[in-house]
Amino acid sequence: MEFEIERARKMIRDLDPEIRQQMHVIAKEEVEVERLQREVAALTGSLDTQQAHIMRLKTDLESGDDVYQYAGHKYTADQVRNDLANRFKRFKTKDATLASLQQITEARNKSLTAARDNLEGMRVAKRQLEVEIENIEAQRKMVLAANTTCQYKFDDSHLSRVKQLVADLQTRLEVDRKLQDVEVEYQGQIPLAEPAPENIVDEVTTYFNGPRESVAELSTIDLN
Repeated sequence: MEFEIERARKMIRDLDPEIRQQMHVIAKEEVEVERLQREVAALTGSLDTQQAHIMRLKTDLESGDDVYQYAGHKYTADQVRNDLANRFKRFKTKDATLASLQQITEARNKSLTAARDNLEGMRVAKRQLEVEIENIEAQRKMVLAANTTCQYKFDDSHLSRVKQLVADLQTRLEVDRKLQDVEVEYQGQIPLAEPAPENIVDEVTTYFNGPRESVAELSTIDLN
């Protein structure tokens, strides 16, 4: 699994050249779209001027004059009419060209937007994949640690011997402590028992006199 994770990391890194290539394509397309937009703007301005000229000639012809003067030159009505027809023809051709350029520009703008979205999607997906592979690596390490713990067989007999040894030591310590307490008790306490009589012979004689047999009778007993 470690090999496959590293393989996945390499595949993710291999996305970088593709992302850079996509960025290059987008930059090139942006330049082309900007050129088309400038061309559309210029053609639109030219058509606006031409339309104004056409409308002026049309208005002049509607007046019904035979001669018209422009920029210090005189022109007949037929000359003006022919010029108007030519101008109008060129205008319609350019107007159709403008419509086509506008369609092309709009289409390439949409394509450019899609390419940008695609690039951003690739970047987001790459970052997400990097996060996911790191999560997988972390989980793999946790599983390895758990497997190592499960596979380790603890020596219960050794544990039991250690416990028994500790218990024996505690027992010996308790016994020693109690013995020490007893010795201190007998050595340090004040004696309360009465002392032995000074004449034990008299005490024995007194004890055995009275209701018991006399000393003379006891002396006749065979002690053997």
